[in-house]
Amino acid sequence: MGVANSALGAVPVTPRKKPAKSTILFFLCGGSSHIDMWDMKPEAPVEYRGEFSPVRTSAPELRICEHLPMLAKQAHHFSLVHGVTDFGRATGDHHAGYYYNLTGHAPDETFRQQGNDRRPYSTDWPHMGCVVGSRRPLHPKLPQVITLPFKPSRAPYTRPGQFAGRLGMEFDPFFVTGHRDNPLQFSAPTLTLDASMTAQRMQDRRALLESLNTARRELDHTAAARNYTHQQEKAFSLLSSSGTAGAFDIATEKSATIERYGKTINGTSLLMARRLVEAGVPFITVFWAEDDEVIAKKCLSGGGWDTHGNNFSCLKENLLPEFDRSFSALIADLAQRNLLDDTLLMVTSEMGRKPKVGDPRTRGMGAAGRDHWTSCMSVLLAGGGIRGGQTYGKTDAHAEYPAENPVDPADVVKTVYHAMGIENLEATDLQGRPYNLLEQGRPLLPLFT
Repeated sequence: MGVANSALGAVPVTPRKKPAKSTILFFLCGGSSHIDMWDMKPEAPVEYRGEFSPVRTSAPELRICEHLPMLAKQAHHFSLVHGVTDFGRATGDHHAGYYYNLTGHAPDETFRQQGNDRRPYSTDWPHMGCVVGSRRPLHPKLPQVITLPFKPSRAPYTRPGQFAGRLGMEFDPFFVTGHRDNPLQFSAPTLTLDASMTAQRMQDRRALLESLNTARRELDHTAAARNYTHQQEKAFSLLSSSGTAGAFDIATEKSATIERYGKTINGTSLLMARRLVEAGVPFITVFWAEDDEVIAKKCLSGGGWDTHGNNFSCLKENLLPEFDRSFSALIADLAQRNLLDDTLLMVTSEMGRKPKVGDPRTRGMGAAGRDHWTSCMSVLLAGGGIRGGQTYGKTDAHAEYPAENPVDPADVVKTVYHAMGIENLEATDLQGRPYNLLEQGRPLLPLFT
């Protein structure tokens, strides 16, 4: 029996009788605006509530943004967690927000010292998906954990929190790359099959790489080299196996299905995630692919949901329509295929947006935006035993701070573990010493049926 933390001490948690088989984590890179999407405050002054209005949904208790009409029809399938807060432990930087919300662990002092220059460390706490993958029986053909369509941020300052960290590189996600100019094409990080690559050529290339890697290992015994070799092996296994190649070939989907998800890199990434669920992959992370060409310039940011400028036009004209189409399609598709109860869906981000409109960093540079806000955000959960059409937690009149049942990111991660039937979080370090992968937090049990 697992144990959850609370203000009153340790509280027993009964393991789920029917754990979810897979999780799809949809991470809205940049910091999505909770007050403009999920936790709207129509009675607040205009400088807080902004330009959007809430609308009724298929769930009597839920109201969401008027610019999410397709998702409003699926509200009976999902629940909203309001008042997810950093309790003053985060830094307001993107790196810290990724780390906190992907691992459940508060950022350490290095994040305050280095900000968005902070690189991933081998001693970092692991991404929740890597923990799930390490605890589930090995898939016979596919990786335990798959991330697509890109690895957020550019090396060497790649966002921390998306790797296995101290759990070990062998538990790192397998990265599958999507292509904005051809959203139906996905490739492995080091290899891509094209029409000219026959099985014999594949084997010849593998033999050559094995000889090169043998020579490299004689000179370099670092964990990074071993992990690179391990990733190559997984890529070869996937691309050369007729039993797994089909899972990555979304071009075989019906044209109507592709249209429903949307012919965008984010839409097809969610469609790919559904195929990977059907193939039995335990954990799939889809990072929202940022549009540096359009969104970054328009929103005065690095792209994605980081709406420092033109917050309302960026959301209304670009971000919300694509998200609405693709994610509502995923929920409906999983429900129609009777896969939703066995699949946990989560939508989160590294932070919320400042409820008071106007970003001082971009003042005078176009229409008003919203700054970073780590004191409050919302998380969407669906499937995996979650009872749809409800809310957990409550924020104040301006959506600035939690008012009832504040939620730590550790609570959200523990909720994912509970849905997936992961109760044992004990691990052993390189010196053989035992430790707990996440001591903080407790699952949000009222969300479950």
